Amino acid sequence: MLTPVLLVLTVTLQAPTDSIAIIPRPVTLVRHPGHFTLRPRTVIMTTEALRSLAVQVAGYLRPATGYEFLVTTSNEIPDAAGPDPSVIILGLDSLQAGHGPESYSMDVTSSSVVIQGATPAAVFYGVQSLRQLFPPEIFRKAPVGNVRWTFPCLSIVDYPRFAWRGMHLDVSRHFMPKEFVEKYIDLMALYKFNRFHWHLTDDQGWRIEIRRYPRLTSVGGWRAQTLVGKEPDDTSRAVYDSTRYGGFYTQEDIREVVAYAAARFVTVVPEIEMPGHSQAAISAYPALGVTGQPVKVKEDWGVSEWILSPSDSAIAFMENVLTEVMQLFPGQWIHTGGDEAVKTQWQASSFVQRRIRDLGLKDENALQGWFTAQIDSFLHAHGRTLIGWDEILDGGLSPNAVVMSWRGIDGGITAAQAGHDVVMAPGDYTYFDHYQSGDRDGEPLAIGGFLPLDSVYAYDPVPAALDPDQARHILGAQGQVWTEYIADPKHVEYMAFPRLEALAEVLWTPRPELNFADFYGRLSGADIRRLEALDVRYRDPALAVSLPVRQGRQGRRGRR
Repeated sequence: MLTPVLLVLTVTLQAPTDSIAIIPRPVTLVRHPGHFTLRPRTVIMTTEALRSLAVQVAGYLRPATGYEFLVTTSNEIPDAAGPDPSVIILGLDSLQAGHGPESYSMDVTSSSVVIQGATPAAVFYGVQSLRQLFPPEIFRKAPVGNVRWTFPCLSIVDYPRFAWRGMHLDVSRHFMPKEFVEKYIDLMALYKFNRFHWHLTDDQGWRIEIRRYPRLTSVGGWRAQTLVGKEPDDTSRAVYDSTRYGGFYTQEDIREVVAYAAARFVTVVPEIEMPGHSQAAISAYPALGVTGQPVKVKEDWGVSEWILSPSDSAIAFMENVLTEVMQLFPGQWIHTGGDEAVKTQWQASSFVQRRIRDLGLKDENALQGWFTAQIDSFLHAHGRTLIGWDEILDGGLSPNAVVMSWRGIDGGITAAQAGHDVVMAPGDYTYFDHYQSGDRDGEPLAIGGFLPLDSVYAYDPVPAALDPDQARHILGAQGQVWTEYIADPKHVEYMAFPRLEALAEVLWTPRPELNFADFYGRLSGADIRRLEALDVRYRDPALAVSLPVRQGRQGRRGRR
């Protein structure tokens, strides 16, 4: 059993000495003499294939500068640009693909910026680096006076280390407005994340409209009250707020978010939990459960014993749900949870025990494996890929499934050695709902754990136990934001930032090029001013690092 170790770096923190503060750090960056300056009639030249991206660039730069940019797909610089024009050129170049489909180059002279990428997504990542080259005030939403929009001439060649660069957001425990979800995606895109894992259902709330089953949101989307603070050992002394709570996204909302993400080259991965973490669904439709008895939407945290029945009708119900989910989410992956499925009700049910015998299965874990295999086959038949938490290994892994390893790294190692693709998400390094300080009294209430900024930066998603062929199955990693104790968008931001930036660099920049002191310099200078311009609440980086030197294993905390 490999035990994850909480890595803590001892570093000397210092103020940034270089004005180039791109996060994540590019693979190569070479400075040249001179500076490029944005002008009121700067021309953005591109091809028809990238016209929408060129318009997006103008939209990024216009609010703070007040400039009206000229966007053209012509090879000729318009006369309106004046006698001494500055130009931003966006183009596709198949030669960039030598470093993969997300690779780009940028060449900056005193009169031009040329960004070329292997794909439109690659050009988009080049644009995010371009935005970060300007003074941080470029992110303001109204004209800023007394700023010269200039940066050094340079050359960049850049591409990511991992294909899966993800961030997760739980909207089941606490609902987050659609407008914040879009802001979250914007921030992810700025730091070159490309997967948004949207946790839409759980015991405490069902947040996605399913038109065939309206009670999932009309009943399952609302709880009568919510636990205040941590649950005491004596549950009879628990305090609740006596306030009805809930919300959900309509299918129109979902389509808007998916389109918003696609325009930023972010794939949305929806999560529909099964067979555990399903109390809200069973509250809406009690026949989905093992007992058939009614139950309320869960009002506190922890793990519920309410679990879906392994009946043909319950599986058909979930397949009908997933049919509508697939119509809303065009991406390859559908996350079906699979974690923390308490088997108590299955063990006590004569129907379930007969089902185990009839199917020739060993036990309840094997039954969950069978359940997951039915869903895996259904999704595979529709051209999609099931992804689940690492508990889907316990009953035998479905042939097409991708494993998301959260209970440390062992699940990821096992899956990769068996030839399955893996997304690493171990709690010790990627759970941003954990405390950012050892002094918990000075922090908002959190689920537990301690994950300082430098430990996130020290994480390597590729376990040392894997050989090169097995390591190719590590698609990447993602950060998790579970919201039991995170009630509003500003609190989400505080828990995610600046740890999100550290993970961004881990997932993009080659391992040998990672340097925490250098990262901290870029973060604590220009990047913090960017966050302020973007109205992002963040934890002070100087207070987000660990106290030297803390080594050893952190006690594992459940994700719930």
